[in-house]
Amino acid sequence: MILYSVDQAPDEVQMGELLVSVAVSAANIVKDIQQNIRNLVGGPMVHYEQLIEEVVGRALSQLEKRAIEAGYDGVVGVKISHPSVVDGGVEVIVYGNGFVFANKPDEEPAN
Repeated sequence: MILYSVDQAPDEVQMGELLVSVAVSAANIVKDIQQNIRNLVGGPMVHYEQLIEEVVGRALSQLEKRAIEAGYDGVVGVKISHPSVVDGGVEVIVYGNGFVFANKPDEEPAN
């Protein structure tokens, strides 16, 4: 499966529908308290960084799965919304347009 972040598809593909994936994960309340204390004194918020990476990865995997289920060869114009920490969790939305190759590599070109 190919996930492209470019906004314009190559000429050799046929565009499909918009695919959307939403992923939300809860934060650990103990680590949440630790991160709030860290926020008071400054420094990296490693727990949230790791949680955001995990949720973005899961959302991309879900997008890929939806594209495969819909019969697409890939997704073009993949965008990741601003992952945000909300009420003890992390939310991310990933979207893009499914596409199929006009002439798949194993197919003979039409004459």
